[in-house]
Amino acid sequence: MKTPARLLAEKLLQSNSIKLQPRIPFIWGSGWNSPIYNDHRRTLSYPDIRNFIKVEMSRQIAERFPEADALAGVSSGAIAYGAIVADTLGLPFAYVRETPKDHGLENMIEGNLRPGQQVVVIEDLVSTGGALIKAIDSIRRVGCEPVGVVAIFSYEFPLAIQRLRQENIPMVVLSDYTTMLEAALALDYVGEEEIATLREWREDPSSWTPPAAPLR
Repeated sequence: MKTPARLLAEKLLQSNSIKLQPRIPFIWGSGWNSPIYNDHRRTLSYPDIRNFIKVEMSRQIAERFPEADALAGVSSGAIAYGAIVADTLGLPFAYVRETPKDHGLENMIEGNLRPGQQVVVIEDLVSTGGALIKAIDSIRRVGCEPVGVVAIFSYEFPLAIQRLRQENIPMVVLSDYTTMLEAALALDYVGEEEIATLREWREDPSSWTPPAAPLR
């Protein structure tokens, strides 16, 4: 029987919410070459995938973080799912901006988190964890306690794992890079040679360069 993580990985690939291009890599904002691009906002257009993510996130929060009394989404990719899941669980919701609003109240957090609340942070994609740690810091500054993170997908970079351990914040992901590679191979989305290239990127993403010759 397929695990929920495997089912979600397949859904993300089949909906092109995850795109793999080992031959012609994407360029991230950081300047890294990457054979993968995640666009989880795309899943919002597919009711079956949207409902799957909503149900799995809600289940994980109820089971792993029953003490939570509020949710906070990381802007901007996690706002929609954070709101949907908060509605499902009947919890307050807010979202954390990447930078303060440049006018009006100059808010970093939109919504109403009250001091003392125990907050689960919702993220769509975890790469290096920089944006996630920034959001956690913002939540702490308003007097709340981040008790955990629930994310749709993780690249499983050691840096992100290390950062969260240093903050003593547990993280639950619905699917991850390793599971996605297994699904991609089973779906014949890519072949064995391309899988090898995708694994090489995962080992050293900051200095990875695409193969000199086209893969066959």
